[in-house]
Amino acid sequence: MWNTASKADSSTPRIGISVGEPAGIGPDLLIQLAARPCPATLVAFCDPELLQSRARLLNIPLRINEITRSVDADSHTPGALIVIPVPLPAPVRPGQPDTANVRAMLHALEQAALSCMTRDLDALVTGPVQKSVVNDAGIPFTGHTEFLGELCRAEPVMMLADDNLRVVLVTTHLPLHQVSSALSPERLDRTLRITLHDLRARFGISEPNLLVCGLNPHAGEQGHLGSEEIQVITPVLERLRAEGARIHGPMPADTAFLPQSLAGMDAVITMFHDQGLPVLKSRGFGGIVNITLGLPIIRTSVDHGTALALAGTGRADPGSFIAALNCARELARHSATGP
Repeated sequence: MWNTASKADSSTPRIGISVGEPAGIGPDLLIQLAARPCPATLVAFCDPELLQSRARLLNIPLRINEITRSVDADSHTPGALIVIPVPLPAPVRPGQPDTANVRAMLHALEQAALSCMTRDLDALVTGPVQKSVVNDAGIPFTGHTEFLGELCRAEPVMMLADDNLRVVLVTTHLPLHQVSSALSPERLDRTLRITLHDLRARFGISEPNLLVCGLNPHAGEQGHLGSEEIQVITPVLERLRAEGARIHGPMPADTAFLPQSLAGMDAVITMFHDQGLPVLKSRGFGGIVNITLGLPIIRTSVDHGTALALAGTGRADPGSFIAALNCARELARHSATGP
């Protein structure tokens, strides 16, 4: 899958990694990744003792090279990890999250993101977080996307993608009954413009082609099954089409993902979390990448959760983590060379 990079140079992306929930499979995935050749310079922001103790459980040899600045990182060596230490205050037991470790976990994520913002790193790959544990620690948290948007003072857009399909969400982690009120013309317009911009700037697609789903069954059935398509979605699409954007819809979501509907499309825009992601994840869960658009940094992540029951067992599949790293590497290289 990868060719070994002989040394770090200007063509070797520097990629920061946060492991997410320390009691989950994030550390396992990183340790499995460290054992492989990789054409990128990897810099992990986490507790070195967490990695060593988990590596012992997994019976995977691991050498750790601690540094204080990401710019000092050298090329990746299989079996070794470059780590910027972020100590955890409480011992970690696989599968048993501890709210005492939440602030340190978020601090590691923040430091990794800030290193990307200062261009010390080219991209960020994040491991899964247990949102409920963060909230139990008294910290309002709805997800990486929103956290990084606030940190970067940007308006993030969530995209999930595999090799053949990109799905973008207009609303993300909201209860279903709140989606309609959150679906404003301004929010939809912003999502579409960010998607068009990043498809050009990050993915090198000069003339993106978007397919937009309606919110209601049958895309509202001309107002008989809901008015959001008439009042919100269609006016925004018509305005962007008048500006030259290639945008199709609103289309009923139950037919938007048919092969004939997807032909020639670069992304599908869905109105809420579970409108598009079940379709995408049913196609290849474990190999899908979560990509945050609209940020001044490149951020990718896995398509799954913390899998607490698998932590420390050696049964965690690193496929999505590898896909996220590959995606971050390609986006970083493309962003460095331009579309």
